Amino acid sequence: MDPQRQAPYGLVDNQALIVREGHICDIVPETQLPVSGDNIHDMQGRLVTPGLIDCHTHLVFAGNRAAEWEQRLNGASYQHISAQGGGINATVSATRACAEEPLYLLARERMMRLASEGVTLLEIKSGYGLELATEEKLLRVAAKLAAENAIDISPTLLAAHATPAEYRDDPDGYITLVCETMIPQLWQKGLFDAVDLFCESVGFNVAQSERVLQTAKALGIPVKGHVEQLSAVGRRAVGEPLSGLIGGSYRIS
Repeated sequence: MDPQRQAPYGLVDNQALIVREGHICDIVPETQLPVSGDNIHDMQGRLVTPGLIDCHTHLVFAGNRAAEWEQRLNGASYQHISAQGGGINATVSATRACAEEPLYLLARERMMRLASEGVTLLEIKSGYGLELATEEKLLRVAAKLAAENAIDISPTLLAAHATPAEYRDDPDGYITLVCETMIPQLWQKGLFDAVDLFCESVGFNVAQSERVLQTAKALGIPVKGHVEQLSAVGRRAVGEPLSGLIGGSYRIS
């Protein structure tokens, strides 16, 4: 590394890690490496770093939206694609139709790619079921990934991701399903660690979002929120009711 360049993230060259019984005991210049070590591994210039954390993934889903990406490249907005039945609900349809085992295999392949890049902890959000049975299926897959693979997983319930097609004319009714059925039942089964939601013009309004967060708060569940990701739904209107409830990931543009 050029010594004239600064490394604000703490990179240092030509160092050695001393490990004893699975724990890092010291970091010293290579020239000070004890010669009495039982095993010496030459990393040949590779980077040694703590395990990476991917704190926002939707790893468990079926289908793909490659055609929508082409539409975006040609100028179509996220909102326009969603209004035409694409976006989240397109993935919901494919995910509902996919059985649990192939869904697990798809998710495991994605997870192993992340692991190969140094990720050792990741969050997995649900949100591509938008009904009790499929949201539970997604969270079961996340639990199986955690149990059968050497990577730590933090599962998040994102049932308030979008209004499913069958509730298109009754989003409040869907939020009632989320609050009165999905959150309490799936929490009781121990399938997730936190609740997330999508407060947005193509998601849920402030009042609906507040219902979700109040439900989670009453059960002692940590909460997160996607807020004003695509449009300004009203900084004050969003911030005042929700900021006191969201204790984790509070995204507001």
